[in-house]
Amino acid sequence: MDRIGTETAFEAAARARALEATGRDVIHLEIGEPDFDTPRTISDAAVAGLVDQGMTHYTSATGIAPLREAIAADARRWKGIGVSPEQVIVTPGAKPIMFYALLALLEEGDEAIYPNPGFPIYESMIEFVGARAVPAPLREERDFRMDVEEVASLVTPRTRMIVINSPQNPTGSVLTPADLEAIAALAVEQDLVVLTDEIYGRLQYDGEPLSLATLPGMADRTITLDGFSKTYAMTGWRLGYGLVPEWLVPAFSRLIINSVSCTNAFAQAGAVEALTGPQDAADAMREEFIARRRLIVDGLNAIEGVSVVTPHGAFYAFPNVKAFGRSSVEIADHLLYDAGVCGLAGTSFGRFGEGYLRFSYANSRENLERALERIAESLGRLERTGELATAGSGAPR
Repeated sequence: MDRIGTETAFEAAARARALEATGRDVIHLEIGEPDFDTPRTISDAAVAGLVDQGMTHYTSATGIAPLREAIAADARRWKGIGVSPEQVIVTPGAKPIMFYALLALLEEGDEAIYPNPGFPIYESMIEFVGARAVPAPLREERDFRMDVEEVASLVTPRTRMIVINSPQNPTGSVLTPADLEAIAALAVEQDLVVLTDEIYGRLQYDGEPLSLATLPGMADRTITLDGFSKTYAMTGWRLGYGLVPEWLVPAFSRLIINSVSCTNAFAQAGAVEALTGPQDAADAMREEFIARRRLIVDGLNAIEGVSVVTPHGAFYAFPNVKAFGRSSVEIADHLLYDAGVCGLAGTSFGRFGEGYLRFSYANSRENLERALERIAESLGRLERTGELATAGSGAPR
């Protein structure tokens, strides 16, 4: 258990709620969760599955056939990936796809390369299974895109896997087609498996999405992770899936049977509707995120000492706050206790996140505007006085 980490977003949220319990007003920009409700058509389909269709029993370990068929069809239509329904693995949320891939493919002493800053569970789970997590730094001067030449220099005889994430959490970066082609060539040359996290795939705002599994030589060595949480505002439903090479399906199936047995039956009925029903609500959410992106990027760049690269996907801004001469944790804590704005330190996503913060713009435009005003005033006070707010000090303006 000493090797396993956590997600500090949940810890930050708990501290923010504790502050709210004292009567303070806090604007939450820490959790990567759409602030919209699940579209009603999806909820109605799940209710019908529960009430009218008797979907209250175990299902196949890998998911109900209608959902796996819908996912396979959607993968062909949206991603261009030709997979059979038998290659679709449905899980309670998308994290199990990461965990099962690492459990199935990594042994003690193996190595896996992952993006840093990046989703903290990559590093946590690689270390937990006994392998060595090798960070691939994402740098602002490269628009926070993975440097494939540097990744190639990190490969050793013990390397078994590369993890990629595009659009990326926490930076909002998107790998270019040239980046993906270079990663594919490296994977084929070095006989590596790639776990590609595409959970934010439909929230790519610039360019045409490209899935790694569609590139030459990659269909049999790519595990594609996706789910319903971000696109359809279904975080609490816990529904994810993987598109898995045929040779890995038995391993995933056994791991599911040994851990969760199967995924909630009637929730899967809602997921079928999500993919096959009207897309108006999902499209509207995407357009709203684009508007919010413009608001938060312009607002942050207008604050003295703060700069931010425009994210190309997801719903996160990753501003540079190095000018204040404090650690990311100190700045994040100061903004919580002085301004009542809860964001995350860049180091919540790995050591290469030092000097940055992550703000989720999955909140209303009104709240984002209020947060930007508070951040500007609070950082202005910090610059003048040099004093950091701590728990119990300061008051949001």
